[in-house]
Amino acid sequence: MAWVLSMDEVIESGLVHDFDSSLSGIGQELGAGAYSMSDVLALPIFKQEDSSLSLEDEAKHPPFQYVMCAATSPAVKLHDETLTYLNQGQSYEIRMLDNRKMGDMPEISGKLVKSIIRVVFHDRRLQYTEHQQLEGWKWNRPGDRLLDLDIPMSVGIIDTRTNPSQLNAVEFLWDPAKRTSAFIQVHCISTEFTPRKHGGEKGVPFRIQVDTFKQNENGEYTDHLHSASCQIKVFKPKGADRKQKNDREKMEKRTAHEKEKYQPSYDTTILTECSPWPDTPTAYVNNSPSPAPTFTSSQPSTCSVPDSNSSSPNHQGDGAAQASGEQIQPSATTQETQQWLLKNRFSSYTRLFSNFSGADLLKLTKEDLVQICGAADGIRLYNSLKSRSVRPRLTIYVCQEQPSSTALQGQPQAAGSGGESGGGTPSVYHAIYLEEMVASEVARKLASVFNIPFHQINQVYRQGPTGIHILVSDQMVQNFQDETCFLFSTVKAENNDGIHIILK
Repeated sequence: MAWVLSMDEVIESGLVHDFDSSLSGIGQELGAGAYSMSDVLALPIFKQEDSSLSLEDEAKHPPFQYVMCAATSPAVKLHDETLTYLNQGQSYEIRMLDNRKMGDMPEISGKLVKSIIRVVFHDRRLQYTEHQQLEGWKWNRPGDRLLDLDIPMSVGIIDTRTNPSQLNAVEFLWDPAKRTSAFIQVHCISTEFTPRKHGGEKGVPFRIQVDTFKQNENGEYTDHLHSASCQIKVFKPKGADRKQKNDREKMEKRTAHEKEKYQPSYDTTILTECSPWPDTPTAYVNNSPSPAPTFTSSQPSTCSVPDSNSSSPNHQGDGAAQASGEQIQPSATTQETQQWLLKNRFSSYTRLFSNFSGADLLKLTKEDLVQICGAADGIRLYNSLKSRSVRPRLTIYVCQEQPSSTALQGQPQAAGSGGESGGGTPSVYHAIYLEEMVASEVARKLASVFNIPFHQINQVYRQGPTGIHILVSDQMVQNFQDETCFLFSTVKAENNDGIHIILK
């Protein structure tokens, strides 16, 4: 009997050893940003008997993967995002890897795609003042760029382009079926954007982000495919090597128990999936005779693109500025919760919350989120979960006048009682919500709701007494009464280069 119990203990210990080894192997395969699954399951909120974080439970399979050949820091907490140190002006390879499964995205097989690489601010405070920060850097470093491509060392990249007004971005075409490596050089250092203090300076972190696009039916590279980014700090030449060595020596002095709270250092940095950068330039058009890129804003389907010229991700609808439709609901499934996290730039935590529904996520307190995600991201996630939409300053209702109808001229007065068109069909009004209270916003919202090309709208008029046309100005919009009903019609401009909109 004793022999049988002894054998059971040996078998049990062997199974435990094999299970721990398999978990360790999974952590190594994931590369940078991996974490100990046993530590995650040890958190109070993750103690579930049948919890599973298998790769098959991923919300989606990314079509591409970007790997930067630079080691991650060993002094990063287990659940924090990886941090990579770079030397100013040194060339670092980013490998562009085709990660598609058999049969995925056949429309790009044999075709080129476009990628844009950016160096941007990680700190939310600096994102709000991004334009001023970059202009100040440009003033102090005339003629320099924040980011460059080392073209002689790069492999497989085609038609590289930079824009003088975008000092922090480079772009190029490449073939996913061929070996592709882009060597980048970051010329700004982290301490250039921190206030000088006595006793030394602490550099701010940046982000390296890669956005990839395919061609649309017009030959323009505007259809978003994939985005990923990583956190970096940039030091003066040789400074990154010294910082990496110091972090490694500090970790060696820690006890084995303390080391378990930190990620291991990896030789390469795997960029993690994120939302596409909001202000996306579209420089590549087929048969374009001009070599100089022209930048226009596109609107990827996975995020809200701001109307302003700022390219900071804080304009994507974070916090209280989000529309109510973008709030996570308690009824959201685990997949919908994953999509919400990705859309709101919490891609680093999608694996941690892979088994969470909307109700599970909403039950977490601010203290829970700070413990899991750290102070900055925890508070940001809490605010995003609890945010409320902002009430618009003015709401108007608009209906497009039917060309064949003559009975609609008096429609607005009867709209409140469910007016109908001359043929007896109920007229459908659309609500237009105004925030800026300017004439250009009225034109932009009308173009969006009624699928009218915005660039074709020349003027917006309001029909006045005796049928005169009054130009809609900012002052007129500010004097609109809330919930006013309008019919509108379109007429061609005199020189046939656009249309006029007439509100009635």
